[in-house]
Amino acid sequence: MSDTLAAELEKYRIGPRLRELRLRKKLGLVQLSEHTGLSPAMLSKIERGQVFPTLPTLLRIALVFRVDLDYFFKKSEMKFAVTRRGERVRLESPGGASPASYLFESLDYPLAERRMEAFLAFFPKGSPPSEPHQHGVEEIIYVINGSLGVVVDDEMTRLSEGDAMSFDSSVLHSYHGNDEGDCLAIVVTVP
Repeated sequence: MSDTLAAELEKYRIGPRLRELRLRKKLGLVQLSEHTGLSPAMLSKIERGQVFPTLPTLLRIALVFRVDLDYFFKKSEMKFAVTRRGERVRLESPGGASPASYLFESLDYPLAERRMEAFLAFFPKGSPPSEPHQHGVEEIIYVINGSLGVVVDDEMTRLSEGDAMSFDSSVLHSYHGNDEGDCLAIVVTVP
């Protein structure tokens, strides 16, 4: 098995989940072996992540514990994620346009099932206004440096360094850079 496949399978933590089920039922490896028909050595290797079970093998184990097969395939809940500067996912808007209205770098892309999305936004000097768009339920913008115009429901607000604005992002809105210089901001949206 390739290192890539092993690393991806490890994210599901099948072995630790099996061990947790076994200990919760107060079963030893030998007892579980009798119920599944798998050797205690094989079960031990699965629990320690040395072997990844086939689907039929995993189904035999799931039936013993009366859990669905998908119990083993829910990725473990990640409590936090670190996004290093060089690992950010960069998005241009509009995609492929030159010049772009803005560039967004995702600050929380690795976090699964996030309830908000955070971006470092760069609005280049002289960039065209973004197309009016709407999404989600809420958005907040904090200007780190420079200035930025934000149009929400046809009303323009100019933000300067240190200013913040929050609004209902289900309403049409757009961003307007300026000709005086670049703008850098943090944008957080609630999808």
